[in-house]
Amino acid sequence: MSDNIRKDFPQLKDDYIYFDTAATSLKPKTVIEACEMYNSRLSANINRGMYAQSVETTNLYEESREKVARFINAKTEEIVFTRGTTASLNLVASSYGLNFLDETSEIVISEQEHHSQFLPWQNVANKTGAKLRFIELDKAGKITIEAFKKVLNSHTKIVAISYVSNVLGYLNPVEEMIELAHHVGALVVLDAAQAIQHFPVDVKKLNVDFLAFSGHKMLGPTGVGVLYGKSRYLDLLEPIEFGGDMNEDVEKQTSTWKKAPQKFEAGTMPIASIIGLAKAIEYLENLGFDRLSKITEELYDRLYSGLSKIVGIKIYNPKSDSGIITFNLADIPAHDAITYYAMKNIALRSGQHCAKLIHDFLGINSSLRASVYIYNTVLEVDRFIEVTKEALAYFQEIGF
Repeated sequence: MSDNIRKDFPQLKDDYIYFDTAATSLKPKTVIEACEMYNSRLSANINRGMYAQSVETTNLYEESREKVARFINAKTEEIVFTRGTTASLNLVASSYGLNFLDETSEIVISEQEHHSQFLPWQNVANKTGAKLRFIELDKAGKITIEAFKKVLNSHTKIVAISYVSNVLGYLNPVEEMIELAHHVGALVVLDAAQAIQHFPVDVKKLNVDFLAFSGHKMLGPTGVGVLYGKSRYLDLLEPIEFGGDMNEDVEKQTSTWKKAPQKFEAGTMPIASIIGLAKAIEYLENLGFDRLSKITEELYDRLYSGLSKIVGIKIYNPKSDSGIITFNLADIPAHDAITYYAMKNIALRSGQHCAKLIHDFLGINSSLRASVYIYNTVLEVDRFIEVTKEALAYFQEIGF
């Protein structure tokens, strides 16, 4: 790992080890500076003023949309800014699901899903009478094409799936799943929150109908996300938020809306974060996904190799596609175990990671999740392995 990358992240100071990128990535200086530039020099709203600062802000805002569109090979008008993956997925479920599904409809989903993907569609099913159908996972918790085919039929209207699992780190066979879903007339809603920061995402190649991701997981600011939708479906959807700048005309009894994407961007948007997102994309493009993958894979392989040799460690994903290792220390509750890492200035995540169903599938209440990325080092991995050994010894000593 090049020291040049690490120097770009001012959050990394002293002996702080950050192994929680799957929750939120660190931000490079270029992203931070872009947000500070807006707040200190512009601090104007978009589309609302003819003065120089407002015009420049509007231009930067729309340039960010163009940057996102190029990044995932979409049309500019197919990019909707939201506050995150959660908001993007809720928009589709609330606008499409509640209006176009009924008791004859089926929604295909899996136990892998983050609650941001699962709960909106569970809500749709409860309110419309649509049926949730779960893809049977294999013993490792993976989705197979064979299992996916078993739940598809002429009643399938939605397939809601993660590109990469946020707990097990598995890359799902989404390209083939999308093709099969389309054969039965279903739309596919893809959660790409754990994919967008690891490898190129091409919505045209995937032929996906909707795709969602968050800025804060891909080196960008918090409070900004993206919903990609094919133009014909975005045109079909009704907005679920109403307010300033999304309307075409307002009368006492009826109103009309602007075209997508503007009709979904009511009120004042997170402008600074959207400008910062463009800089995050630039950073990833300049680094290159080949180099990024090489760094992450080497760190993951070393981390997995070290942890798997420790007696008392239970690892739930023997091979991750996204730098994630999910594990537990013997029978020590994850919430207790993580306190030891925190005392050693190591950041990782404990709990159910907003994905209870996969923990139920694994037969556990909670887990520890470590995730490595481009700014981590071999020395940090080795230190983590040693602290894990120390943690086991410590809890055994105090009688856990």
